[in-house]
Amino acid sequence: MKVYFCGSIRGGRDDAELYQRIVRELQRYGTVLTEHVSSPELSDRGEEASATDRHIHDRDMEWLRESDVVVAEVTQPSLGVGYELGRAVTMKKNILCLFRPSSGRSLSAMVRGAEDGRLFLVKDYSEEQVEEILKDFFQRLDRK
Repeated sequence: MKVYFCGSIRGGRDDAELYQRIVRELQRYGTVLTEHVSSPELSDRGEEASATDRHIHDRDMEWLRESDVVVAEVTQPSLGVGYELGRAVTMKKNILCLFRPSSGRSLSAMVRGAEDGRLFLVKDYSEEQVEEILKDFFQRLDRK
């Protein structure tokens, strides 16, 4: 299974350690095409200077098309993650959005309101629940 993981890069790297934990867990279920999102070397300036915005967009859209599922950590607001989710919906991908209410933030109505209980799921969670939520998500996919 190919997994596309979304997390904030230029919108802020406050959750980079959590992204690492999520990506490690996702690797139990398949190949994470975007594991670089969890890299501690990646700053809020994005990738190395040699990677143009066009290159990043086109590469990531190819990975998104290639993926079987999308898992997004949506607590840190990110225009890029929102864009990726919109494109994934258009591609009819199975999507899981993870949001931590303990952050004190409110999740965008455009994300929470997109939940349909089928292809697009939103789960409020605490960090201790990551493994169980991902296990449930992938088991649900296996039953389809």
